[in-house]
Amino acid sequence: MKLLSSIKKELILAARSFYFYIEIGFALIMLAVLLFAVPEHSGARSEEYLYLDLPPAAAKVLIDETLDEDIDGRPQETELKAEGAVYKALLFQTDERDIFLMESEAAAETMTKHKKAIGAVITMDKGELHYKYFLQGYESKRLKNLLLVLHAQDFDTLETRMNEQKVINVDSGHIPLNDRENAIPPLMAFSGSLMSMFIMAAYVSLDRQEGVIKAFAVTASPVSKYLISKMFVLMLTSVISGLIVVAPLMGTKINYALLLLLLLTTGVFASMLGLLTASFFQNITKAFGIIFLPMVLFMLPAIAYYIPGWDPVWVKLIPSYPMLQGFKEIISNGDAMYVLLVSAGFLAAGFVLFLITNNRFRKTLTV
Repeated sequence: MKLLSSIKKELILAARSFYFYIEIGFALIMLAVLLFAVPEHSGARSEEYLYLDLPPAAAKVLIDETLDEDIDGRPQETELKAEGAVYKALLFQTDERDIFLMESEAAAETMTKHKKAIGAVITMDKGELHYKYFLQGYESKRLKNLLLVLHAQDFDTLETRMNEQKVINVDSGHIPLNDRENAIPPLMAFSGSLMSMFIMAAYVSLDRQEGVIKAFAVTASPVSKYLISKMFVLMLTSVISGLIVVAPLMGTKINYALLLLLLLTTGVFASMLGLLTASFFQNITKAFGIIFLPMVLFMLPAIAYYIPGWDPVWVKLIPSYPMLQGFKEIISNGDAMYVLLVSAGFLAAGFVLFLITNNRFRKTLTV
């Protein structure tokens, strides 16, 4: 009963502090960004800049083939500006690409550099087509090798083989996430790992300034009760802020039991990490320099999330990586067992941090 009374008091104190409303306000901002700034389908289009150094008859064949893919079946005359020059071009618009047919090889190369896009020059020698590509330098070796072998056979043969290629969907019941839904896991992980740790450190700093910790030191209550009450406050705010973001966007499409489980266990981990960090400093200003480093580290898995080709092993060791992947599995109705294992891992890690933090606070409670 004493613990429940302590938790109740902490909730009342938290409701009176602006840190509580910062986290709720941050969740509302994330929701607004997802609703109004992130489209469900980005509709990103690629740009290509081509120059046909071909006899008129051969050029007409390629242009006619491109027109077959054009949305309205006719090119548009346009002018492009780059490096102080103006270049005339024919624009072909397909469902996914904007293809600019340039008037010279130099124009195609200049626009490729200016727009950071892909460009190509098609020439003919002894009745055979030859291709020269303009790349940006960051393309993968796999893409470069693909371009080298792409034209080893004629297009008809390649198209026939592509049509004959069998594709088996191993998870026919899986529905891909749209762009808005795909942005939820990184934001949830950011809120759970970064904001929660910062808020907890701020709570302890505020208690030091107001003399709450010194007053607590002269009571008979164990330090663990103080830590647990703080942890429950953060767990509650994590659940509230998480539901504010997820519920309006996902509705009834996800398993909320798993979501609550992951929110609670990551809340335990983040709160203990924040408490441990705060135990070394007198105020949040001094602690921020140390908090900033893990904040940057915890953001790295978000890069791997959006760039699947960059996924080194060491990134998977960062706590926010399984946190992010766990939220992704929940949002996409994926592997529930993975979520359970991740939750168990964060609960165990939180317990270990609790033991360390409890020992640390008992030694430094009045410092």
